[in-house]
Amino acid sequence: MGVAGSKLEKALGDQFPEGERYFGLENFGNTCYCNSVLQALYFCVPFREQLLEYYENNKNLADTEENLLTCLADLFTQISSQKKKTGVIAPKRFVQRLKKQNEIFRSYMHQDAHEFLNYLLNELVDILETESHAAKSDQESSSPSEKIANGPKTVHANGAQKDPLVTWVHKNFQGILTNETRCLRCETVTARDETFLDLSLDIEQNSSITSCLKNFSSTETLNAEDKFFCDKCCSLQEAQKRMKIKRPPHILVIHLKRFKYIEQLGQYKKLSYRVVFPLELKLSNTVEDADAEYSLFAVVVHVGPGPNHGHYVSLVKSHNHWLFFDDENVEIIDESAVQTFFGSALEYSSNTDHGYILFYERLAAGSTN
Repeated sequence: MGVAGSKLEKALGDQFPEGERYFGLENFGNTCYCNSVLQALYFCVPFREQLLEYYENNKNLADTEENLLTCLADLFTQISSQKKKTGVIAPKRFVQRLKKQNEIFRSYMHQDAHEFLNYLLNELVDILETESHAAKSDQESSSPSEKIANGPKTVHANGAQKDPLVTWVHKNFQGILTNETRCLRCETVTARDETFLDLSLDIEQNSSITSCLKNFSSTETLNAEDKFFCDKCCSLQEAQKRMKIKRPPHILVIHLKRFKYIEQLGQYKKLSYRVVFPLELKLSNTVEDADAEYSLFAVVVHVGPGPNHGHYVSLVKSHNHWLFFDDENVEIIDESAVQTFFGSALEYSSNTDHGYILFYERLAAGSTN
């Protein structure tokens, strides 16, 4: 990697970003699914900054138990504090912890990068929530003289628990969807909100992210056996249902459903469909109707013809340069190379490198963060 590292430094020359580090990650047999997602998260700058801050605030706590959050914070700190600008790091502690904690990732079989990302983000949220509740109860039990004041406070705390804690993981990745159902008899609209950390989109051949998002929000009619129970009519009625984005997240993660279960085959098949993902994305199907604008900064790519074997790499945008991360190797690529990962317009193609998970950051002008 010394050669590749110096090659990257030579390629960037004077344009090498001040204070930035570009490190490949060692592969422990089948951990490319993990490496590709970790690189995308490392170059998600607001997430990285908060993770480094978490490390700083917790590094001196003697009783901190090792978990996925402490291992990830430790890894990101290790990368960002390297003296060299480029090189390779072995994320050994993180991978060991991941395997120890979840048996799905213990085998040497091909793993799913989206499943890993989902598990990781939810695990980080759980750890932060547990720490926050523990800190709160420590505060409440620390001063016996406050017992009288704690009476009404406890009632308030219990009331407040109806609103789940908003962690910095939520602040970055969480958005809100609203599920609207309109009764076709009385026209009453019932809306139910749900949160999401990423959006999984069905894909079609020769489509785009915009058309996939439109399909995601398209109106579906509920009739025959699928009728909707309307509270106002007190009976089952025909209805129209649609899903809209009520509050777009700061970091929009889009998972393209490239692996489809084919009943006739009794197995999953990889869809190599060509799905265009733009460098700048406008989300127009939101409840507010105001366009939320996003910029692409990372793509996790699945390489290979099928779902049960293959490889993962990632493309990352950092300081206006695009980089290609393939485990230990890091190289600079041209922005135009990103479109070679859209997929194939033909059923059988020699190109099996397809965009699988897309990471977009909301642009500052429209940002609520």
